[in-house]
Amino acid sequence: MFKLTESLMLYGILVFQWIEYLWEIYLSGRQYKVAKKTVTIPDALKGVMTKETFDKARKYSMAKNRFGLVKDTFSIIVSTATIYFGVLAYIWDYAESWKIYEGEVFVSCVWIFILTTIQTIVELPLTIYNTFVLEEEYGFNKQTARFFIIDKIKGFILNQVLTLPVSSVAIVIVKYGGDYFFLWLWIAVGIISMVLLIVYPSYIAPRFDKYTPLPEGELRTRIEALATELRFPLTQLYVVEGSKRSSHSNAYFYGLFNSKRIVLFDTLLGSADKGGCNNDEVLAVISHELGHWSHGHVTKNLIIMQVNLFLMFSVFAMTFRNPLIYKAIGFKIARPVLVGLMVVIQYVMMPYNALISFLMTCLSRRFEFQADRFAMSLGKSEPLKNALVQLNKDNLGFPVYDPLFSSWYHSHPPLLERIAVLEGGNKKSE
Repeated sequence: MFKLTESLMLYGILVFQWIEYLWEIYLSGRQYKVAKKTVTIPDALKGVMTKETFDKARKYSMAKNRFGLVKDTFSIIVSTATIYFGVLAYIWDYAESWKIYEGEVFVSCVWIFILTTIQTIVELPLTIYNTFVLEEEYGFNKQTARFFIIDKIKGFILNQVLTLPVSSVAIVIVKYGGDYFFLWLWIAVGIISMVLLIVYPSYIAPRFDKYTPLPEGELRTRIEALATELRFPLTQLYVVEGSKRSSHSNAYFYGLFNSKRIVLFDTLLGSADKGGCNNDEVLAVISHELGHWSHGHVTKNLIIMQVNLFLMFSVFAMTFRNPLIYKAIGFKIARPVLVGLMVVIQYVMMPYNALISFLMTCLSRRFEFQADRFAMSLGKSEPLKNALVQLNKDNLGFPVYDPLFSSWYHSHPPLLERIAVLEGGNKKSE
């Protein structure tokens, strides 16, 4: 009869990690080959994309692919060493040696602080390379060293301010919530998530980037008229100074119930010769975003997220008391709640998480096509196509992808697929 031991548990965790790593390396290799051999501009982009821009996008794609290989390899080695050599348990023992306060909540907070500090330091060289070498080489990085350092410090502090209290609440609920603690934990995390959705854009995000109201003028008038026509409850219209961080472009809306805000990156605004989009194209991009609102995509994603969270907490409730989970990663006696939660959700449920991630990617692509078709219904097909092409050029997006790679990674359909739909040549997304 099969008997699960701590060694089998340990090697099971490691095997799942390496299977996922090797799968993603295989996909990246396929995409690298596609980028390497594709040297001519696709027919759909001839006349709107120069050979110089295409070649630069191709080289950027290959450079990101190579960097991703190094980053993923480094990550799997660190993760494997952390699990195999019981690093998490060593950090816990060290946290317990802090005799300032007794109790699992305090020790867990110290453990999280030490762990996240080590992770930040370990990942810092790759982050610096990505920002100041890779992104700098292709003209995207706009950060100074001072801005980068301050930004990282603020991000680290914010992470601690949010993580430590939430983790403390989770520990208390698990320890004193009775047999149905997973239900109370799910409700508590759901409430906290909703509060953060409300608080983050208005009070936290402005600590990192500057938000200013979109000035009066033609663009603002047309956006407000579109919102009125669609009965979109627009209350604020902002421009975020993303150009201090990067030259990449974006636009989005946020807000719950009848209070919605639209945010445009300053890099989105401009003209084709200087980068960015003209007013017609910006309006088309916003029409696409309003398509997400019209189809209830945000609400649907929130519901899926909550259902998924409930399932994960339920599995955690059924498994976290198993001593093998802790022994497998080096814990001899201690059975910390937070460690169990991390191991179950991050490692034990790894196959499930990979499947859910893939299914959510597929769903996201469907949502994007629906939003595109919504913009088409408003007569924005041509300007949206022009905007997508322009943003792709501005962001040096390589337009040709391996189908398997794209299916696994792309939450947004590739440019050529979206152009085909906007031109009415592809009906598969209906």
